[in-house]
Amino acid sequence: MLNVSGLCTEYVDENGKAIRAAQDVSFEVPAGKLFTLLGPSGCGKTTTLRSIAGLERPRSGEISVGGTLIYSAQKNVFIPPNRRGLGMVFQSYAIWPHMTVFENAAFPLQVGKERPSKKQIQDRVARVLKVVALEDMAEREATKLSGGQQQRLALARALVMEPPLLLLDEPLSNLDAKLRERMRFELKRLQRDLGITTVYVTHDQSEALALSHSIAVMNRGEIQQTGAPREIYERPGNQFVADFIGTTNFLRAAVKGSDGAAGLYRVASEVGELNVRAVDALEPGMKVVISVRPEDIQLSETRPHSGANLLEGTVDTKVFLGESVDFRVKVKDRVLLSRAHPSLGTRVGHPIHLSLDPEKCVALRETAEWTPE
Repeated sequence: MLNVSGLCTEYVDENGKAIRAAQDVSFEVPAGKLFTLLGPSGCGKTTTLRSIAGLERPRSGEISVGGTLIYSAQKNVFIPPNRRGLGMVFQSYAIWPHMTVFENAAFPLQVGKERPSKKQIQDRVARVLKVVALEDMAEREATKLSGGQQQRLALARALVMEPPLLLLDEPLSNLDAKLRERMRFELKRLQRDLGITTVYVTHDQSEALALSHSIAVMNRGEIQQTGAPREIYERPGNQFVADFIGTTNFLRAAVKGSDGAAGLYRVASEVGELNVRAVDALEPGMKVVISVRPEDIQLSETRPHSGANLLEGTVDTKVFLGESVDFRVKVKDRVLLSRAHPSLGTRVGHPIHLSLDPEKCVALRETAEWTPE
């Protein structure tokens, strides 16, 4: 459906220096799927989205939608934004304050080049307002809507054009935490029910994991890894991805050798010898960093009878979070974060046993340009 190939976009800063906002960005989005560009501020995700929309003109690369080329540096093709027929929702919803809900949703149809009849406009607006659950508010002034309702109206205005591709730039960032969580479910339901191909930009990892069929993690203008949410979370390709997606523990280690099974290795780490799973093939003596999520460190007051990666430590601090308790456990000179059920009541200063699943201990090649905290 959407194909982005070798996209490079530059802008000039206040000192006249060229900054590469997107560097050789390439990805494909199948029809009916939600694809997320995820990364920190300034990583190039919004620039990439604006390039797809036609609001930025890249220096090189190609973009096609549904087999139609809308941008190509080599072939000198640049379709203007208003002729691309794409739907877009920005961070600021840009709701017209002097219009009703119905008038806001109808506006793109009234100014578009197709110009449907009045009856067609009424039918299409009524249908899309029903989809976003605003059909009972059609005559309400747009300024009297709540934040969540305004967000849904902005979506309705983008959907009423029945675009082949929907572009969403941090559409939930202005909502409070509870409403943002509720709107994630609404967005997922809408995207699934309508089957509309969507590119979603966010810096919120939870949002990306909850909504996406596929995620591209970006940093410094480059895509670091692309994959399904579970793959990105459980099998990060490098240290940046492991650190940016969720919370993790990092342990420096040296490879001792293969552990027999394909992809499993024995390493000497800061907390002792561990069996780990590697993303890439490793050689003995190689320096690596082990990433293990807090929920993958099992705690118990008695030592397990069997299993690999059994450690012993002392509870340093713990924080009650309601549905879970975060334990900081000191093992040798390192402190590991573990997430446990509230029923585990081990006191601070008391000994505790740790069990780390080798399949969840991911060995990543140590990179000089990135240092875990």
